Amino acid sequence: MKNILIIGATSAIAQACARYWLQHSNDCHFVLTGRDQQKLAAIQSDLQIRGAVAVDCLPFDLADESGRASLLERVEQLMPQLDRVLVAPGSLPDQQRCQTDESYAAQAFQLNANAIVLLLERLAGKLEQQRSGKLIVISSVAGDRGRMSNYFYGAAKAAVTTFCSGLMMRLQKAEVSVSIVKPGFVRTPMTADLELPEKLVATPEQVARVIVDGAEKCRSVIYAPGFWLLIMTIIKLIPNFVFRRLSL
Repeated sequence: MKNILIIGATSAIAQACARYWLQHSNDCHFVLTGRDQQKLAAIQSDLQIRGAVAVDCLPFDLADESGRASLLERVEQLMPQLDRVLVAPGSLPDQQRCQTDESYAAQAFQLNANAIVLLLERLAGKLEQQRSGKLIVISSVAGDRGRMSNYFYGAAKAAVTTFCSGLMMRLQKAEVSVSIVKPGFVRTPMTADLELPEKLVATPEQVARVIVDGAEKCRSVIYAPGFWLLIMTIIKLIPNFVFRRLSL
């Protein structure tokens, strides 16, 4: 049986990953965490219908420090061995509000960076102890280079990416693979109000396929879809004096 822990299971990408895992193996036991218990129950029902061996739900608020401390204990009661861990929580803050509302900005950075890396540190200890498993962390292409349209979000994702890069080196000694996932534009509820270039927008299902296949091959960095590797390579190579003139 493949034991899969999904943190932030109500995200569209996380749901698509769970369904994709089931397409390849019905022998899956899921533990799903998230704040919205009603959504978790709906996802649980969907995965059970699709043939999952077992699906357990744990209400969890990433921002709650005491909840982070007790999460692994609650998970271990349901799933002593972790084969796959997908960390997918996050929110897209309003950049303009971040620039004028310090409290809002601090909360956004706390959720998208601080809380995630502190949770990852706890997960790393568990995976290091069991000396197996795959850790898959959703970051973003936004963390590859700061842009004026979303530099608060980008900075948070850059922090997650850098943290995971170090974690990858640490955990390789315990035969645990770490995959840093960098999605581009994805059609999800989080981006529903944004005007996005249609040709560059992927569905959660397309992104999930790239994520799961890449993680199974132990790829350290996964751009999803893959063409974002080329796009971000070009963006990172643009000289600063040119980049500053672009409306990005």
